[in-house]
Amino acid sequence: MSRNARINTLLLLLVAALAVIPLALGLGDHKEEPFAGADGEAENAITEIDPDYEPWFSPLYEPPSGEIESALFALQAALGAGVLAYYFGLRRGRRQGEARARERAGALDADADAGVRGGADGGRD
Repeated sequence: MSRNARINTLLLLLVAALAVIPLALGLGDHKEEPFAGADGEAENAITEIDPDYEPWFSPLYEPPSGEIESALFALQAALGAGVLAYYFGLRRGRRQGEARARERAGALDADADAGVRGGADGGRD
């Protein structure tokens, strides 16, 4: 197994552990919604501190249910991951293309040098 494969495997296991450990340990079992988002937690904290607090503005769009809100969030995350993957793939492709171009240029230079050394007629028959 190559060094990169070991590192990738280790990172994959670490991500899986980060996802599974909170569920296995039962973190959040004492809460009504154990894995609620940060927005909901902040709203609860604000209403505990100041029950008369009025928000400065309201959302532009309020999804009709939590499931739709979760689906929109997942779609947003997938689009973001797709953009990042495209960007990193494009960078890698450009780097590989530049490396191939350098290799070809080096091979052409080597061929040109061999042609010059090939004879007094410059490689012509």
